[in-house]
Amino acid sequence: MQVILIQDVNNLGGAHELVTVKDGYGRNYLIPQKLAVEANSSNLKKMQERQKQLAKKEEKLLAEINSVVSVLQESPLKIGAKTGTSGKIFGSVTSVQIARAIREQKGYEIDRRRITIVDDVKELGSYKAKIDFGKGHETEVEFEVVAE
Repeated sequence: MQVILIQDVNNLGGAHELVTVKDGYGRNYLIPQKLAVEANSSNLKKMQERQKQLAKKEEKLLAEINSVVSVLQESPLKIGAKTGTSGKIFGSVTSVQIARAIREQKGYEIDRRRITIVDDVKELGSYKAKIDFGKGHETEVEFEVVAE
């Protein structure tokens, strides 16, 4: 039996996918639990239309991500930190500080949980951080730690 999944189902597939399952599993579990609908001609047409709309959204999102990436890679971010006499900073630079610097200097709001700092930042200098936009879209951003 072929069904179209409405929601993600573990070990079976993601939402809006056409999958083949055993008749009993489809009729007695997936359809009554509103996890799937039967794959008849009208539901297949709806699924294809939904996939077209998702493709358009994905294309628009990808264009927006590319514009954000180009702005972020124009110039390095400047992050101020309090330092001792030897040039070592008190504490370390965190993803929260990088997210704040992106918001203030570049004008984009990026969630701190999407930012990963590549190296330990304990001294003044230039470093790199990775920003994950999801679905395999990732970029590397340079930032410079300067004395306040």
